[in-house]
This record gives sequence, structure tokens and C-alpha cells, in this order.
Amino acid sequence: MSSATFRQQLPEYLRAQAKPVDKYGHQPRLYALTQQIGAGLSYDDDVVFAAAWLHDLGVFIGHRPEDPVELKSWNHVNYTCERAPELLKSFGFPEEKIAGVLEAIRHHQPQDDPKTMEAVILRDADILEQLGAIGILRAVAKIGRDTRYHTFSQAIDFLRSNLERLPAQIRLDSTRKLAAPRIELLSSFLTGAETESMNELH
Repeated sequence: MSSATFRQQLPEYLRAQAKPVDKYGHQPRLYALTQQIGAGLSYDDDVVFAAAWLHDLGVFIGHRPEDPVELKSWNHVNYTCERAPELLKSFGFPEEKIAGVLEAIRHHQPQDDPKTMEAVILRDADILEQLGAIGILRAVAKIGRDTRYHTFSQAIDFLRSNLERLPAQIRLDSTRKLAAPRIELLSSFLTGAETESMNELH
């Protein structure tokens, strides 16, 4: 096993696995957000670090199915939770903390109901990544290569749904403060897109 710590090895592993390459940036941003959200709170940062880096392993090309039909029903969370224990052990991650990492990964999506502080922090951070300028960039990058939407108008509908649903699902006050300017920016963008497209956004 390498002498490098899991905090060095996990980012290196994810950078190599992230395909398309633009999917890599989500992980370091997400972990940085968890640190802002969790400031002053009591939680295990090792667990959050590992979960933040690994949670979307199953969305990468080479890990997810290539067949479009299979991809539509693909559960990237289950895949990641199956792969994570052995990966974490190989990186020297404390085995007694692996269950906490899996718990956070299983409940990182907006529709989930996290029970641990680590999972709450990760989920809140992931919601922030779907709002604001970053949320817009991530949505636009998926046009035509994601099973959810293939056109600009579908991406706009997706972003509008995020704006309507996600703010109410935030759990922590610290996250709400970080979300406020992102919500305002996303709202302004959607208004501008509607005005400028003159009902001709396809």
C-alpha cells in the first residue's frame, strides 16, 4: 500500500476516474462547501471527506452502464456503496468509519432523509451545488449527454424545478445563508433566459 494518506489518495483516484473530465470539479467544491457548512458543528470530518469524494463514483463513464436503456434505471448510489468499502480500505481509511461514509453516501440526494450529521452536511452541500452559477454550469454541461434532458428548454425546466424544490429541503441554517445568493442568481438567470429566448428556446 502507498505511504500516502487517504486524503491524498482519494482525490488522486477520483481525478483519474472522473469521465467526462468536467465531473471532477464537483468533488473538491463539495468538500469545501461541507467545511463552510460544518464550521462550528460537531461531526467526523474524515467521514465527510471520504463521502464527498466518493459519492458520485457511479456516474462516471467506465463505472456506469454504456447502454442507454440500462443507464436510465442505473442506481449510482448502490454501485458506489458496493465499491466504497474495499476502495477505502485500500487507501488506509479507518475501517470503523466506513459505515458512516456509506450512510452519508446513501442519503446525499435531496429526496433522501439523512439521520447523521455527516449525512446532513453532505446532502446540504450537494443541494448548494445544484443552485447558483455552478448549478447552471453543471446543468448546461449535461445537455445532450444525460438521460434526463437533451435540449436547452429541458435544461431550463430542470433548473426551474431545482429552484422551486431545493431551497425548502436544506436542513442547516449555515447552508441557508450560503444558499441565499445562489438562489437569487439562479432566479435571475431563469428570468433572463425566458425574456431573451422569446419563447424560441429549443
